[in-house]
Amino acid sequence: MPRTIALALVLVFAGALHAAAQPTVFVVRHAERADDGAGGNPMMASDPDLSASGRARAESLASMLRSANVTTIVATPYKRTQQTAAPMAKALGLEITTLGPRDTAKVPDLVRASKGNVLIVGHSNTVPDILKALGVTEVVALGDADYDNLFIVTPGSPPELVRLHFRGSE
Repeated sequence: MPRTIALALVLVFAGALHAAAQPTVFVVRHAERADDGAGGNPMMASDPDLSASGRARAESLASMLRSANVTTIVATPYKRTQQTAAPMAKALGLEITTLGPRDTAKVPDLVRASKGNVLIVGHSNTVPDILKALGVTEVVALGDADYDNLFIVTPGSPPELVRLHFRGSE
């Protein structure tokens, strides 16, 4: 085998190993808030808990991703993101890494530091920025009532994005 072909195969194999070692990232918006539908401002300054539907959706998420080799869970400090991530953290015995909603630029470093796959719980206005920080070029927008999106970002150049919808177990 000519030396250049052998070198090319080594480089391709090394690149494949590097890509395989990069984690898959699951990104969701927090589940339904307890104050949804109350007629108030959906972007109010308070820090509401999850509703019963939201708690059911969080449990459904944990059940769905339980065997997905998630080793890192990231959420903002707000109750609704922490409560969305909590069932998964409890099921896996993991701590939730808290990241400020304006710190999306730190997401790639958190992902690279992970020894497995990553779950990130954000907000309707931060999920698009998180995806962009992960290298996704597709434009993603979430409305106030969009709670059922599960974004799966797989490594690559460019990364691949799969958008699924999931229900709560209520």
